Amino acid sequence: MRTKLNEIIKNGHLGMIAVFFIVYMITFSYIEDRDVHHYIIHTTIDDQIPFCEYFIVPYLLWFLFVAVTVFYFMFFNKNQWKEYYQLVITLGTGMTLFLIISLVFPNGQDLRPVLTGDSIFIKAVQMIYHTDTPTNVLPSIHVFNSLACCVAILKNQRKYKKSTDTACVVLTILIIMSTMFLKQHSVVDVVLAALMYTGCYRIIYGNELWSQNAFRASIFSDHS
Repeated sequence: MRTKLNEIIKNGHLGMIAVFFIVYMITFSYIEDRDVHHYIIHTTIDDQIPFCEYFIVPYLLWFLFVAVTVFYFMFFNKNQWKEYYQLVITLGTGMTLFLIISLVFPNGQDLRPVLTGDSIFIKAVQMIYHTDTPTNVLPSIHVFNSLACCVAILKNQRKYKKSTDTACVVLTILIIMSTMFLKQHSVVDVVLAALMYTGCYRIIYGNELWSQNAFRASIFSDHS
């Protein structure tokens, strides 16, 4: 791991990720603070989905899921830099597209219920509602990033246990469901995120593109 860490620092991978997140957060804060009209995303299907506070568990596990996945591909996926770059480029592309959509199409949702009760699950949902505004929700980053991490793990050439795949798929499904059952996102947000990920997957994971792209050759030549 120490050798891999030295290589990562030498090639500036951590710096690039840090710069991206700084720019992302600054841009997102600007978008959130704008005084603009937000188009409400709401369908009749959303009204048929009941609120369920227990889905806060997989919703919060998303943060750990994404962090652990990136950490694994960065430090432990030995000699598989292609898979690491495919993952982080996919994540970065999705988050960038999210910012662009939020800039040109300010949006929001009115799905959140009035919360009652004092269980630990309700309190956790209240915390999320307080820190995460119901604006700029299209598409769902929770859904996009979950799909990106799940597929990266499923395609990983260094997997050791089949149970890892099963757990990953189950967690991804629960995270996607949680966005709707917690009333954090509309079905529209989920569908658009899935479609957007499908497009990114076809481009970034397409064998023909990666075999012919000079960018791939210049990045991976030193690590193969």
